[in-house]
Amino acid sequence: MAKLPVLVERLDLELALPKMAAVAGSLQGKGLRAGDRVAFSCESSANLLMAVLGTSLVGIIPVLLNPTLVQEERDALLQRADASIEILDTESLVSLFSGPAAELAEFPLTRPMLFTSGTTGFPKAVTTGVWTESQARAVFEDEREVWGFDAEDCHLINSPLYHSVATRFASGTLFSGGSILVTSRFDAGSALEVLRSGQATTSFFVPTHLQRLFSHPSLSEDECFSGLRLVAHAGAPCPTSTKLEAFRRFGEPAVFEFYGSTEGQFTICSAAQWRERPGTVGRARPGRRLFTQPLSLLDDVGGDQAQEIWCDVPEFARFEYFRDAAATANAWKGSAFSVGDLGELDDEGYLFLTGRRSDLIITGGSNVYPAELEAVFRKLPEVQDICVFALPDETWGQRVCAAIVARDSLSETALREFATQHLAPFKRPKEFHFVGELPHGPTGKLLRRAVPDFLGLC
Repeated sequence: MAKLPVLVERLDLELALPKMAAVAGSLQGKGLRAGDRVAFSCESSANLLMAVLGTSLVGIIPVLLNPTLVQEERDALLQRADASIEILDTESLVSLFSGPAAELAEFPLTRPMLFTSGTTGFPKAVTTGVWTESQARAVFEDEREVWGFDAEDCHLINSPLYHSVATRFASGTLFSGGSILVTSRFDAGSALEVLRSGQATTSFFVPTHLQRLFSHPSLSEDECFSGLRLVAHAGAPCPTSTKLEAFRRFGEPAVFEFYGSTEGQFTICSAAQWRERPGTVGRARPGRRLFTQPLSLLDDVGGDQAQEIWCDVPEFARFEYFRDAAATANAWKGSAFSVGDLGELDDEGYLFLTGRRSDLIITGGSNVYPAELEAVFRKLPEVQDICVFALPDETWGQRVCAAIVARDSLSETALREFATQHLAPFKRPKEFHFVGELPHGPTGKLLRRAVPDFLGLC
């Protein structure tokens, strides 16, 4: 099926504020108040962004879901979110703009609630709760200090709005008086058209976006885009060749990397810092302090000690896992949190990642947890044992693979059809390997990291 054309919409605060106020008034008219939740599962658009920000400006918490989820996945998350209202189609979204104008705060009083899977595959909803107006201002100023947003900025959004970075950069730009370009989906050709037009001054790309941009057939060898003052990237490890090409195409002073998660932001790294320390993801953001603590790894990676990354943050940067006190408590030690990633700090405080969460796969900037996929495939009675794992991939950073012990009647075609019915596209394995057995340790634990070698793939 051919993809729909990419819609690019320009938005500034003067245009957006009346519509944001109408959304907020519509929701308040339905009885919602600060702290209540509204779930959105719609394609990225200017209307969706205005609805999300309008909701946030009165402290009602928007819950953003990936619209490509199959109904089974979406319904499970909607049940977890327990939202007062669910906006699941364009008609319902547009209806919100007919409400009376509500009184809005100067800055958003919350961030969208987003889901991030846990290592057990059980989805967790990350929420900041509702801020006071002084906290909301501190959040806004924190972002503006890092990225230098101002009224001259025009930010090109490439990531879908259910990714935290999209609403963070959009909000920071809009409330600094700048404008934004909202795309319905990422397409390298459409992004190139915008870059060539000279409209955008800032943008964010995951490494996969950059690779598609640089390999587009219309891009000439000597074409560069010096009009952007900021090109940020994150979301997955960036190949050195892609990083260096970004330096060449955009100019080194414009290119910044950062390391963070849905839960919070850790570092920022300029091109000059990366040149001095290749492989680093930078130093702590202003107002943060990084430190590491030994983590005893499980028996699938040996008995060595690894260092878990912790980040001490201001009060306004706190989060919790919605209605999951145990997970929230595990994530925090006083004013510092960790998402389980591993790394090392050098003597100057520069962070080098040595591993993501023990089994997390980052493919095209999206997080995939093997346990979630394995649980889905185990619903097939023919599946006797399964291991979902990652292999390096030039395009995706990592590609999702599955090794399966199954009865003879199970075919790869059947597996792919089952995945299409039950998993979003980015989660579906790109490779299936049928095996007679999988490697297990003495306690019966699956030796996940040994599987690629076990299969002769590395």
